[in-house]
Amino acid sequence: MFRFLAENRRWLATGLLLAFGSSFGQTYFISLFAGEIRAEYGLSDGDWGLLYTLATLGSAALLLGRGSWADTVPLSRLAPLVAAAFAGAAALMALGTSIWTLGISVFLLRFCGQGMFSHIKMTAMARWFVATRGRAIALTNLGYPLGEVLLPLPAVLLMAAIGWRASWGVVAAVIALAILPALLVLLARNRAPQGSAGGEGAPGMDGRHWGRAEVLRHWLFWALIPLLLTPGFIGTVIFFHQVHVSEVKGWTLQAMAPGYPAYAAATVSTAFLAGWAADRFGPARILPVMVLPMAAGIILIGAAETPLGWIAALGVTGITQGMAGTTWGTLLPAVYGTRHLGAVRSMATALMVLSTAIGPGITGVLIDRGLDFPQQGLAMGLWCLALSVAMVPVARKLLR
Repeated sequence: MFRFLAENRRWLATGLLLAFGSSFGQTYFISLFAGEIRAEYGLSDGDWGLLYTLATLGSAALLLGRGSWADTVPLSRLAPLVAAAFAGAAALMALGTSIWTLGISVFLLRFCGQGMFSHIKMTAMARWFVATRGRAIALTNLGYPLGEVLLPLPAVLLMAAIGWRASWGVVAAVIALAILPALLVLLARNRAPQGSAGGEGAPGMDGRHWGRAEVLRHWLFWALIPLLLTPGFIGTVIFFHQVHVSEVKGWTLQAMAPGYPAYAAATVSTAFLAGWAADRFGPARILPVMVLPMAAGIILIGAAETPLGWIAALGVTGITQGMAGTTWGTLLPAVYGTRHLGAVRSMATALMVLSTAIGPGITGVLIDRGLDFPQQGLAMGLWCLALSVAMVPVARKLLR
């Protein structure tokens, strides 16, 4: 492991930085400002959820159309350009004064952060590593829980000290003055795709590289769509409605805060285990068990009577998120090859972003109609159980 880290430190650091930097466009970070944003613009839970849904849907559509940039534009140019747009989005969040500017800023934050930063990172890791792909993805995925552990508390404290708008100004400065220059330094040297001879990359099923049209005509992609959507949907709404949960349960956000490190610890440990399992046994074997922990976690939120239940629920949910991040990063290149991976991954990533878009809108409307989020958790848990059963024949057929 130490030799692997030493030999690949530049490339692993790039993936780690992209994953960590995506935090500023992730739901858990944006939702920290939900109360202040709703008060500033006079929005209900449903209004805010609808705006968030529309902005995220737009980011998913743009990602679907422009995700192939990862195949055609050198990473050394693409990543800094996206970082510059990311900083601009944070600045617009700080300076905007209308619903329109709020929607545009959320759209850009989601596209650059959750969308392109994550898409570039996963595509690069899949191309740069083959035999150790699971290990590389698990290591660089540490950037996600690292952000979840390190950023929420400083963000809350900063918001209390200087206000929510000025806090977004600080975010813009961090992206422009720290993340962007770091990417320029790390990507000053290129790394050719590692795989088959001639730099063609590693092929997928049937020993070939699958294009987007071929993927869409094959049964597997459509069979995987429910599993692609579910972790993002449920994981997003848990964080998006954390303020609502605190109000329903009568808990303080400070008492709920330890849920973040519990979630991160579970995500990290499971990601490494899933990475080892994917390299050793193949990622297809993970599919049937992926959402079982999430089923337990989302049901537990409704049953919890103290913040300890919330903390335990986030920890269990983190197990699914750790498996999902590593499994999709290893499964897609193994099945479809790496030559057109940017275009193929953009479809999967757009679906994941779509799931994070529709979640807040649907659950927010249900809250406005009197069905609080903890009550909604039971239906989500039952869905996860049914989906787990449905993935058994898919995994068996894929392995054959």
